Amino acid sequence: MAQTPNDYTRHYPSDVSDEEWEFCAPYLTLMTPEAPQRHHHLRALFNGMRYVAKTGVQWEYLPTDFPPASAVYQQMRRWIRAEVLETMAGDLRKLLRLLEGRASAPSAVIVDGRTLQSVPESGGRAGYDGYKRKKGSKAHIAVDTLGHLLAVTITPANEQERAQVGALCRQVQEATGQSVQVAFADQGYTGQDAAQQARAHDIDLVVVQLPEAKKGFVLLPRRWVVERTFAWLGRFRRLARDYERLSQNLAGFHWLAAISLMLGSLFSLLQSA
Repeated sequence: MAQTPNDYTRHYPSDVSDEEWEFCAPYLTLMTPEAPQRHHHLRALFNGMRYVAKTGVQWEYLPTDFPPASAVYQQMRRWIRAEVLETMAGDLRKLLRLLEGRASAPSAVIVDGRTLQSVPESGGRAGYDGYKRKKGSKAHIAVDTLGHLLAVTITPANEQERAQVGALCRQVQEATGQSVQVAFADQGYTGQDAAQQARAHDIDLVVVQLPEAKKGFVLLPRRWVVERTFAWLGRFRRLARDYERLSQNLAGFHWLAAISLMLGSLFSLLQSA
């Protein structure tokens, strides 16, 4: 039988609060609550997905407090295909920017990539990153200057960051309504090809150079923002490696982690206002 909202109680730190669920529910409702094919409450399914993202647990080890793992996974795939996670993240990002006194759409972004080591499930689409000496997938992201996620692209780890500039810039402009004018990147994005890909989407690519006499850790202007976002995302153990058979699922877990972070920030700001 389907659970009603009054039947559901919070069990785990990863569960959404009542206030967070009020925000999330309209985005996640793909059919009416009375639909005969619904057997589990959406809040329980969403919390199951959040639990997997936060703890990194294998699907078959999902606690019995949640609906069956097969149901949680199936609903997750529906949400990913419908792009509801990107939509929710976009609205959260706009609200947070307005609360911080910024324009709702950014004019600048920072791009970067990180390699996630593969496991047997993801090994079929993995590549070897010679620089990191690691076989896996590479998550290429773009964030605004506050560190909020704007775009995600997943490739084999052997693909260069500069080759993904066009895909990231396209996603960024779609998400912001063509508001972005400049993208900051590290020296891995040097070259005319990367700059031309950005210009094709009306974005100037600015490569932040290291000081000539580098000694020890150097905090690069703008660049530290995306590194901080990767550190935030790293708190979600499902993103410690590439555990996913499908690259779309890996991207989906990035969006889910970003949503979890932004929900926490939003309601903290509202409570302190």
